[in-house]
Amino acid sequence: MTTEAQTTTTVLCARSDGVLTMTINRPEQRNAVNHDVAEQLGAALEMLDADPELSAGVLTGAGGTFSAGMDLKAFARGEFPILPGRGFGGLTRARVKKPLVAAVEGWAVGGGFELALACDLIVAAKDARFGFPEVTRGLVASEGGLVRLPRHLPYHIAVRMLLTGDPLPADQAEKYGLVNELTEPGQALSAGNGLARRVAQNAPLALAAVKDVLRETQVLDDDDAFRRQDELIEHVTKSEDAREGATAFAEKRAPKWGGR
Repeated sequence: MTTEAQTTTTVLCARSDGVLTMTINRPEQRNAVNHDVAEQLGAALEMLDADPELSAGVLTGAGGTFSAGMDLKAFARGEFPILPGRGFGGLTRARVKKPLVAAVEGWAVGGGFELALACDLIVAAKDARFGFPEVTRGLVASEGGLVRLPRHLPYHIAVRMLLTGDPLPADQAEKYGLVNELTEPGQALSAGNGLARRVAQNAPLALAAVKDVLRETQVLDDDDAFRRQDELIEHVTKSEDAREGATAFAEKRAPKWGGR
């Protein structure tokens, strides 16, 4: 196993076994997102997509909190933690090609919850909490909360959260299917990295195609969804990786993916 770490001011990046772990590093501010975090996280996600040696990413927060959302003090000073084309934190409206796992400890609220919802999978500690308190501050969850939460929770559960600002404990989130895995407190990152490594073992073209199809077909009827799916996966079924997967299975060995 090879490990390489890079330290930046507000986002820590470390790579291991094809996985890039990105840690929002403002624990004294409960990992609230300011413009600097947005720029650095956006740059880390661009690096994830551009590097052929990376196959998946993990997003987490330092110091036992995932993220308290937007840094309201910075916002009051005129900072806006939204990047053109990429959204809040450089993530919520970005089209990230590679799979992302959110590893949640403590609170993921407001924009922090929207960052987690922008990931493909969520691992959370049993004492984690999710919430959208925006309505209690005269705001709405406009960077993914209103759009994505009703897709992941039963409609009336999502609406109650959005209208009251009440948080959702991780065990209930897991029961409703929002959280993929629950861990003991302090173990979310370890489990998230384990899940990301399992994902990263698979063929990169296939992983990207799964994300593309899921992103583009959820609101289509079956005929249009299958038509768009077939357009998006044609290059996968004809790829060298597809032939390698079949050959490796027949030869009873681990596949060697080339991303072609």
